[in-house]
This record gives sequence, structure tokens and C-alpha cells, in this order.
Amino acid sequence: MSLRLRGLLAVTAACAAALSVALPATAAPPASPRVTLDAAPVWTHAATPAGATPAAATVRLAAVLPLRDPAGAERLALAVSTPGDAQYGHYLTAAQWRARFAPTDATVATVTGWLRARGFSVTSVPANHRYVAFTGSAGAANAAFGAGLTNYVKDGAHVSAPSRAVTVPAELATSITGITGLDTSARMTPTHSTQDAIPAAAGPPNPLPHAAGPPNPLPHAAGPPDPRPKEELPPPGAVFRNAPPCSDFYGQKLVRNVPQPLATPLTYAPCGYVPEQLRSAYGLTASQRLGLDGRGATVAIVDAYASPTIFGDAATYAQLNDSRHPLRASQFRQLLPATFTDTEACDAAGWYGEESLDVEAVHGTAPAASILYVGASSCNDVDIVAAVNSVVDNDLAQIISNSYGNAGEVSATDAAEEHQTYMQAAAQGITVLFSSGDAGDNIADTGTRQPDYPAADPFVTAVGGTSLGVGDRGQYLFETGWGNKRSVLTDGAWTPFPGEFRGGGGGGTSFVWDQPRYQLGVVPASIANVNGNGPHRAVPDLALLGDPNTGYLVGQTQQFPDGTFRYSQYRIGGTSLSCPLLAGIQAVANQIARRSLGFLNPTVYSLAGTPAFKDINSAGVTRGVVRVDYVNSVDDTDGTITSLRTLNDTGTIFTRRGYDDVTGVGTPNGAAYLAAVTRPPTPHHAH
Repeated sequence: MSLRLRGLLAVTAACAAALSVALPATAAPPASPRVTLDAAPVWTHAATPAGATPAAATVRLAAVLPLRDPAGAERLALAVSTPGDAQYGHYLTAAQWRARFAPTDATVATVTGWLRARGFSVTSVPANHRYVAFTGSAGAANAAFGAGLTNYVKDGAHVSAPSRAVTVPAELATSITGITGLDTSARMTPTHSTQDAIPAAAGPPNPLPHAAGPPNPLPHAAGPPDPRPKEELPPPGAVFRNAPPCSDFYGQKLVRNVPQPLATPLTYAPCGYVPEQLRSAYGLTASQRLGLDGRGATVAIVDAYASPTIFGDAATYAQLNDSRHPLRASQFRQLLPATFTDTEACDAAGWYGEESLDVEAVHGTAPAASILYVGASSCNDVDIVAAVNSVVDNDLAQIISNSYGNAGEVSATDAAEEHQTYMQAAAQGITVLFSSGDAGDNIADTGTRQPDYPAADPFVTAVGGTSLGVGDRGQYLFETGWGNKRSVLTDGAWTPFPGEFRGGGGGGTSFVWDQPRYQLGVVPASIANVNGNGPHRAVPDLALLGDPNTGYLVGQTQQFPDGTFRYSQYRIGGTSLSCPLLAGIQAVANQIARRSLGFLNPTVYSLAGTPAFKDINSAGVTRGVVRVDYVNSVDDTDGTITSLRTLNDTGTIFTRRGYDDVTGVGTPNGAAYLAAVTRPPTPHHAH
């Protein structure tokens, strides 16, 4: 599970005998030996260059600094997280972590001095010295790091990336482990499925006034002025509206007069489950009646940007759909940056729906928990990673919910900064949750079967997705792995059938991270060794509802065709739903335990195969729901489309008895999960 950084020393040979011409009388001194931090991004090998990045272009980068005693840090982070270990639950404070493991002031001084000498401006250094953020020109970056920055078009976007290996002088080999930000295609993407959302039928314009949001009590982090130009956040995006019919619960409205190609009858998709339905289906209703509702716990939600109407939207949503559990101003805080950037490239307004889903899902499963929303200044890796690090290094929450990720894995070198933050979180008893992704095995997106990152990091809990049936009384009907194929009703037939893949819970086996000890004996060898390079980290760890076709109702201010902005409700899904649902459940567990439960994976795997989890073993069972959608997402002016969405079509990953790479060890089983996770047994494999 060690971070396998590949630093190769490249020394320039200066052998006069090998030269075909005589050296001049006064030869230049030999070039300083350099250390390779990372190769050029793999994707650039097949990309067509669009010219060199202009030398005057501004770049925003971060130099990642190495931990002192990284092996000791890893051992401690696991020890305090492993039931049965003598150090279990004896967490460090952020100050104690810094004193033992953070890079020294001398290292920071060496790096900042070197950067400034090469024309860069140092913009910030966090208290834990995780990185040194700096800005400068592309020309300065090429001179300092030998990167050969080049422009490319990737996935339709104009980006810049190194065309050569990234290097630093050998004397900095022990001070810098990586440079982030050189590849501007490295952006986090929300893991929600808005393209498959079915909004609830529109009612009167905003029937409830938006509650006023509380003032932001958290100060902005101190540091030099940000050299980036400030960008205004865009207004909310266009409204989604659904076309009837849809069901109030699974199976309410059967679909007739259409072909029935599946063994189970087709039903109109649910309009979107509301909080009480999910609390009931996941066995949380009884505990909530006893006052086990997350009070005393703080959940931090990290996304990019910040919806200007978030508190009012979430408060309105609770009043409309969960009136016994209002969202109070005292429960909600925000920590926002002074500036926002790359709003167009990152589709800033698209993140508003992610934020709405995250806040409303956490409140739905933990109605009394405190919520801290932390908005990154952009979706670029360097900015979102800094936002997560700020929560960890300032001990702002016990649980961090992250509903975004990179499509596929990144190298261990690229992950160095994030990995160190997740280790620190574990050592401090902070639970870090990540959505496992919405592209299933990732073959369609990357061409290779692989999990997403950061979900694949061995110090985070990766949350996969399921399809869930909730009955008329809130009862749990069934759960399968989430994987959808889509067929359209054309001339009385479903075309094509089976349809094209439309999304599914992310999972698979890492190529980068070795198998962590907590997965030994639980993850089958057929999964751990599937890549043929020895046992590696398998994803996800556990799962909850993610399928947008059996998804969650959310409320958000959106733009209507007449140009007005009004509150409306629509259905949404993705592992962006799975992750905050688990965050809320963990807030309840923390309340029961009267302490933070920290890094969950050693406990989760110690409970595999027990009643704490429902084992999702749905292989070979394919259900389907029927969707009717407006072509223009607003009304029937342009007609409607009727489609069949299959459930449990998961590609090369699939559910099976025991651990599987779609749902992990299974889904939390209500009171049994809460009781077990707060009093975990000694693991099968002692630390």
C-alpha cells in the first residue's frame, strides 16, 4: 500500500571522446544532474499537439513536499483505524500530525527560495506544509521543470500538458515529490447523472420563501493576494421538468401495451424517492425516532464553486418533503474562497446541482447533523485538493463527503499530495468518503478496465452505487448493482435491445495501489489479481442507492424558459447520491459512538459477511423501468421520448456472493450496521 514514487536520476554524460567535433577551449560547465518526478501524461502519447503553450501564458502550480517518515505515518494511520490494535481510536490532533510528519520549515524555505529565484510567485503554503502553491509563466515552468508544455485538444477542450518528463535538479530530490497543475486536463468531474434525471412535475412558482442563509462564520485562509482575475459565478442552469407518468414508489404504475422483454414486468420509474422513503428502506426510521439523527456530528461537503441559493433551496426542500426535519440556519455553514476561476471550462453552474444533492442527501439521512459546505475555487485538481486539505488540516469536520473524481486512475506521483492528506485524515480520525464514479468499469471512457481516483486510494472509503426498489409503505423490496442500458420505443419495439450503456456504479481493480491489508481474505483473488500484476486495491468498499432511474428527489433554483429563476424539484442519481447518503449514516453512527469513527475500511472489512451488511448478489437478474421524457427537458412542445432503462447491466464488473466490484461488501443494514460499526469486532487479520 506504499506510495510508489518513481524518481529516476538522469545525469548528463560529458565525455569528450564521444563527440564528433572538438570541444571549444572554454567548455560550458556540465548540466546539473536532474531527477525525474513524472513522465508526460499517458494520454498525450496518442494526442495531436496544437503547438507549444505560449511562453507568456500564466500557470498555477503546486510543488508537493514529502512527509517526514512516510512509512511511520502510514503505520500510525492504519493502527488508529484498526479495531483490535492497541492504538485504535487514539487519534492525533492536526498539530500533533504536523509535529511528527509534516515537511520541515527548512524544506519549505528551500523550495520557496528556489521557486522565487526562477521567477515564480509563491501564493500559499498550508499549515501542514503539504504543498507550496505558486504561479508564473509557462516559459518559466519549462525552464524550471523541462516539461515542454504543449497545447492539445482533449475531449473537446483546449488544454496544456507536459510533452516531456517533469524534472527538478538533483539537489531538490528530497524536497519535492511532484509538481501538480502542469496538466490542465486534470479536472474533477461531479459523479451525478443529470442527463438521466426526471424532475418532479412543476407546481406553482416557489410556494415557500427561501430561508435566509446564515452568515459565513469561517474566515478565509490568510495568504498573499490571489493573482488570478476574479470571475463572477454564473446564474443557475436551465430547468429540468419531467413528462408523466412516473411512480410514487417502485412498481406503483405498471407499463402496459409495450413489449415486455424481461422476466419481471416493466414499471414506470419512480418520480424520485424522498428522505423518509430512504430512511425507511435502509432501516433508519426506528433509530431516528429514538433521537439518533446525527446531532453533534459535522459533515463537510467539498465541491467546486458555490450555489448562490443553496441554503434557501435546501431549507425549502426540507419543508416540502421532510417537514418534521427542517434545515435550520444554525446547522449550515459555508467556507468559500475569495475568488473563483475557470467557471466556463468547469461548467460552474453544473456544480450547483451537485451541491444541492449533497446537502439535501446528508440532511435527509442525518437531519440534526451540522453541515459545512466547502467550495473550491475551480474544478481543477489543485484547487479541490486544497479545499479537502483545508478541512483536514484545520479539523473542521469528522466526516468529509466528496462526490467527484477523475475518470480513471492517475499515477502514484500525481496522487502524492492527495494521498498524504487522506493519511493525515485517518490519523486524525476523520472519515473521508468518495463516490466510486458513474462510468462502471470505465472501459467506455478510458478504453481500460479501471477504477476512478481518488476512490481507488487505499485511505479513502469508496462508495459504489445500487438500484433500489422501495415499496408503498417504505419497505425495502430489492437492490441490484447499478448499471443501465437504454432502449427507445420506436414503431412499437425497443430499439436497440439490449440498449447502449448509460452509466453505472464505478468499480474495478487498481493498477497503481497494492492490495491493502484490510482487504486480505475478503476480496476474492479473482478480483484482486484480475490485472495480472499481483493483488491490488479493489473498489468500491460498500454501496448505496445511486441509479438515477431509482433516484432521489432534489430541489434547486433553476432558470425557466421565460427567463425567471424559481425553485423546482427533479430526480437525480449517481454515486454522488451514494456518497452523501453514507455520510449521513456515519454521522448517526458517530452520535451513537460519541466519537468520530475515523477511517472506516478496516472496520468495514472486519464486518464483511455479517448482518451489518446486505450482500447484493443480483447476478443474472435484470429488471427494467420505463421513462417518458420531454425532448427539450421542459415541455411537450418538441414531443416526448419513451425509453426502457435496464437495471443491473454492469459490464465486466458484476455483483456476486460476498465482496464484488460493484457493491463492495454490500449496503449498510440499518440498526444492525449502526450497532456493529460502533462496536466493531477484532478483524480476521490483526494489524
